[in-house]
Amino acid sequence: MSPRTFPPLAGLALGLLLDPACAEDTRIELDAISVTTDAYESATGPVNGYRATRSASATKTDTALRDIPQSISVIPANVLKDLGSTDVERALEFAGGVSKQNNFGGLTLYEYSVRGFTTSEFYQDGFSANRGYPSTPDAANLERIEVLKGPAASLYGRGDPGGTVNIVTKKPQPDAFTTLQTSAGSWDRYRTALDVNTPLDSEGQLLTRVNLAVEDNHSFRDHVDAKRVFVAPSFSWQLAPDTHLLVESEFVRHRSTFDRGIVAPRGMSRSTFLGEPNDGDINNHNNRLQATLERHLNDTWALRLASHYKQGSLWGDASENRALNSDGHTVNRRYRERSMGWHDSITQLELRGLFDIGRWQHELLIGTEYEDYRKKERVTAIAGSPYAIDIYNPVYGQPKPDGERSGTDFSEQVKSQALNLQDQIVFTERLRGMLGARFEHFEQHTDDFTRHHAKSRQTHDALTQRAGLLYQLTPEVGVFANASTSFKPNNGLDAGGKSFKPEEGVGYEVGIKSELFDERLSATLAAFHIEKENVLTVDPATDTQRAMGKARSQGFDLQLSGQLSEAVRVIGAFAYIDAEVTKGDKAIPTGSRILGVAKRSGSLLGVYEFQDGTLRGSDVGAAFTYVGDRSGEAGGSFELPAYHTVDLLAHYKATDNVTVGLNLNNLFDEKYYERAYSNYWVSPGEPRNFTVSLTLNL
Repeated sequence: MSPRTFPPLAGLALGLLLDPACAEDTRIELDAISVTTDAYESATGPVNGYRATRSASATKTDTALRDIPQSISVIPANVLKDLGSTDVERALEFAGGVSKQNNFGGLTLYEYSVRGFTTSEFYQDGFSANRGYPSTPDAANLERIEVLKGPAASLYGRGDPGGTVNIVTKKPQPDAFTTLQTSAGSWDRYRTALDVNTPLDSEGQLLTRVNLAVEDNHSFRDHVDAKRVFVAPSFSWQLAPDTHLLVESEFVRHRSTFDRGIVAPRGMSRSTFLGEPNDGDINNHNNRLQATLERHLNDTWALRLASHYKQGSLWGDASENRALNSDGHTVNRRYRERSMGWHDSITQLELRGLFDIGRWQHELLIGTEYEDYRKKERVTAIAGSPYAIDIYNPVYGQPKPDGERSGTDFSEQVKSQALNLQDQIVFTERLRGMLGARFEHFEQHTDDFTRHHAKSRQTHDALTQRAGLLYQLTPEVGVFANASTSFKPNNGLDAGGKSFKPEEGVGYEVGIKSELFDERLSATLAAFHIEKENVLTVDPATDTQRAMGKARSQGFDLQLSGQLSEAVRVIGAFAYIDAEVTKGDKAIPTGSRILGVAKRSGSLLGVYEFQDGTLRGSDVGAAFTYVGDRSGEAGGSFELPAYHTVDLLAHYKATDNVTVGLNLNNLFDEKYYERAYSNYWVSPGEPRNFTVSLTLNL
């Protein structure tokens, strides 16, 4: 079935929506739209413990998670705090079905996969945040990470069908506080973060918040280190009782060693660096400015205008390992010079409101979006021979190659305009539904300076849709089903000079949501089937790319979070994913496993917090992570073996304002590989290590 056809489940959903038998006489009163108060958890605010109850990522409205007919994983900042980690990928291990992919030599959150499909898209406060090569998101400004499972194109636009990650940043709060955290760890890793929240008036109408972080990190990898300075000022202003302005910004200065990892499996040390220490660092500078103006027109209708601008640049040189030579102990390398710059401007205008039609209550969202993204990229590879290195006994300091220069030099501009509609419907106290659609127009212009200034232009129009139903069997248990489609333009031109057909996907999901232990613990179990077509593959007859590949992913995932008791909090996930190529070519044959996706993976974090005595407020805990064997090279036989890690944690609350923490990671010193792009680009996992931290509430 082509993803162009609206899924049959959507038709079933529409039939149910129009069936009068589904309606009951009882009227359901929806909450009026109002300025957020402390009466309930905000969809953009802090989470108490591990269990979030509301989200805006799945609907772009503040909605209870139990009422959304789709799987959503929410990983609060408390999870990373307890783990003693600032790594967003570490948090994603607790989302279920999220796999690590190419991280661009350790520079960015470049790619990851959800439910078997790899994507380079992630969002920040509802805006696309991964255009270009931005540095990895910093935990200093992170409030929660939300993973919307399945296609989300009807809400966010172009993307892959596995799922969407939206990072919710910290917002100014009504109460004044200052938090200082400093940490030190194995291999001379140091970090200090400061969070200062200050109301500027006695009424709380004008609030400011500044998050700062400074890092100086070395690594278990020889000659690999990173430095970072992160500053994120924000302020909110209640201009009037019905009008609110929020302005947020981020400034990141990041520099690190470009590291493609090791060659495996060859028995080489996991610390061996195959580049050149004297290459210097890759610099990555990023700036973001965002403003959101929201006005409540009355008790039931509100208007939101938001504008987002980001600018970034990346530059530096690096020696990169390539294929292993026939002698079995040296690897070829290439020397690359990089210079890249990008900026992205996005504006959104949304109207949302509540109204009744007959016995049914509706929450309508009408949104428009305009984006103008521009990028210039130059990557020069310098040939030279020999430029190899021994993987067992590396000798550094070789002269740089001075041979033929080749590479890419191009500029790209993508403009898009979109209109999206969404209706959340309450039919009865037990039955809820959702319909959504988005129409988007793309224009892409590319100037290729490596081919005599060749120019290409392509346009695409896309209509993506979704529909879902949720039925509350009991106050604690609800069942849901949904179907949705995705769309993503393919870059470049085929052998005939024509633009490629865009990738299109379709996803189906059925599941059950439950609230356990007096609604202290939330759990979601869902089964899914996702297909994608027009994936770029290589035509063996012409050795050029063409859009003809197909892939399929199916399975189930389980996620849970909350409190087992007043003292014990837990968060965990398990996923079974069967993902494979269903229409391939000579390079990536039909039946090949999709790169980097384990059939089975799981995680569990449990923390016990002392409730009484001298240790009251202190805690101890452990985290377990399992990742099954995965394909390490697209279309090849190389596989990464399964692994599991165990981490321990403890926090001693010396006073109300002083907490000392200790984290022991990879307790049993498991030797494992995190990710691979090929058998000569393999990233080993960290050996046993520790982090000590001190948190002061000033």
